[in-house]
Amino acid sequence: MPVPENAGGPLFMRYQDVIVHVDAKGEQDYTGYRVRLLNSAALQMGNLALGWNPANGPTTVHTIKVYRNGEVIDVLAQAKFEVLRREDQLEAAKLDGMLTAVLHVPDLRVGDELEVAMTTTVSDPTLGRNVSGLLFLAPTPPPGRYRIELNWDKDRKPAYALTPDLAPAASVSADRVVLRMDNPPVRQPLKDAPPRLQWQRILEYSTFADWPAFSRQFAPLFTRAATLAPDSPLRKEAARIAAAHADPLERAAAALKLVQQDVRYIYVGLNGGNFTPAAADETWQRRFGDCKAKTALLLALLGELGIAAEPVIASTQGLDDGLAAHLPNAKLFDHVFVRARIGGKTYWLDGTLPPVSGPALDPVLPLRGVVPVTSEGSPILDIPWQPPTRPDEITLFDVDARAGFDKPAHITSTAIVRGLAGLQLQQQFSAVPPAQLLDAMRQRLTGDTWQTIEDVQWRYDEKAGASVLKVVGSGTVDWEGTGGGGHQLALAGGGFSPPEKRVRPPEQDQQAPWAQASNYSCYVTTLRVPTSTKPGEWTSKPGFNTRMFGRQYYRAFEFRDGAIRMVRGSRIEAREITAALARADNARIPDFDNSMAYVFHEPSDVKGRIFTGTKVPTTDEIDWLAPDVPCLPPAKAVP
Repeated sequence: MPVPENAGGPLFMRYQDVIVHVDAKGEQDYTGYRVRLLNSAALQMGNLALGWNPANGPTTVHTIKVYRNGEVIDVLAQAKFEVLRREDQLEAAKLDGMLTAVLHVPDLRVGDELEVAMTTTVSDPTLGRNVSGLLFLAPTPPPGRYRIELNWDKDRKPAYALTPDLAPAASVSADRVVLRMDNPPVRQPLKDAPPRLQWQRILEYSTFADWPAFSRQFAPLFTRAATLAPDSPLRKEAARIAAAHADPLERAAAALKLVQQDVRYIYVGLNGGNFTPAAADETWQRRFGDCKAKTALLLALLGELGIAAEPVIASTQGLDDGLAAHLPNAKLFDHVFVRARIGGKTYWLDGTLPPVSGPALDPVLPLRGVVPVTSEGSPILDIPWQPPTRPDEITLFDVDARAGFDKPAHITSTAIVRGLAGLQLQQQFSAVPPAQLLDAMRQRLTGDTWQTIEDVQWRYDEKAGASVLKVVGSGTVDWEGTGGGGHQLALAGGGFSPPEKRVRPPEQDQQAPWAQASNYSCYVTTLRVPTSTKPGEWTSKPGFNTRMFGRQYYRAFEFRDGAIRMVRGSRIEAREITAALARADNARIPDFDNSMAYVFHEPSDVKGRIFTGTKVPTTDEIDWLAPDVPCLPPAKAVP
């Protein structure tokens, strides 16, 4: 494509070809481009780095040329690639076996045109003759000419599908589909829409017949990997677990903990291991493995214990929304764990999680759909969502100010965190000795609020599935004078910020639903008021109970036994809301009460107006780790 005289930006793509050819051995991926370098920011295009997995096939570089004032410079005649074996994800415990070839184009200048062309052969030993993948155009490509092509040998035609925005650019014939685009416009993601609606300018292809065929492809791999040798030491481990526990769920929990605790996590993608699990005996012998290896090991133990279980393949990157509408594609997934049936219920067991995470009725990871791996083949299994019944986070703040307005208060702060975030804290805090944790918290917290830190206690409650961090000390209370000897204080964690409007740019779909991440938070503050005051001298801001944008907002106060008690809860009630509801709630935002949770002391013997009629417990009055805590209104929220 000719370079326009007014070309702006760092570069202009004179052409870019991306071609996938499907044949009897797998696929060949070709990339070729010629680019004009318009300013110095584009010179980094001369730093070429090609990555490939040698277990899947070679990469061939066809040409690297520089065009300058009518001269053609053959870069490969004067510079060579250096091939590196770099495990660049060792810090994440990953060994992927990738090779990287690097070449720095010498003497590259602004105004030059750089042309590169290469082909990579892909033939994954696990997938056999099956191939699958995605071809796409980035949302913000540089201006220029683009061609995307999928072609195939006569008897190897894959199924393919185009997102609607590519249909005008498509040309289809008997052995190929070609997409041609000149100066494609910028396509921003659909703002805050569900992941399934974020697919733009994508061509997907697959030779799997359907999702059950995809499931069947992996079944024998895990069956073989979970088959134990006659003299396998894992048989003895299973026998030990069976002797120690009579209940099947306890046996499953013990087997899971063994896999989590005694086998460290290392991703192994060497020699075709990207999709193939290591044998259970091998994993146990070397005591490390990735999610595939840990899953096979756990399946072997559960099989010995007579517990029915199967692997499930999952995506942790948000690609599992609306999976059934897409073609089967191994590249969409990055995780595998176990689904077991025990006592008539379904449990999820993940060998890669910390050993405090036992069998669960719901997956710990926020998944929408998985592929069960079975010999008969399984379709996509949708994982239903409902509002969480227990808060993901509870913050308890107990302020004992009985000594007086001008005296330091005794403060106890407790943070309860569940789910994946709680497990991350478990990994973090379990590695820190108590004395070191106390010192770190003193360094971090001592300042404006905390004057002293007396004690720091952390534990992980396996029954509640929660990290619990308790900090005890003394600190100042930010009383504000109101004149006439009065005081006011904003209780910690009690305020709500007004929600943001749900508005999309005019060029985007205005009828698309709005998505939001599941969340349930709770703040509980207890203020033990100065003993020099009387109950009738205290007032507060009103309570709060409403729902907007599919989210419940709740706040309640009570004054009892010399303590002001406040609870403030917020929970997502709908993971998606309609565009109509979003527009209606946009109009309600000006009426949203975003006042802070103020309490007021007025020493004039007025009747207290602090109480909402709802009983609110103090931070130490109930067990806040219990499955049912009063963080939301007892009745349905006001619409």
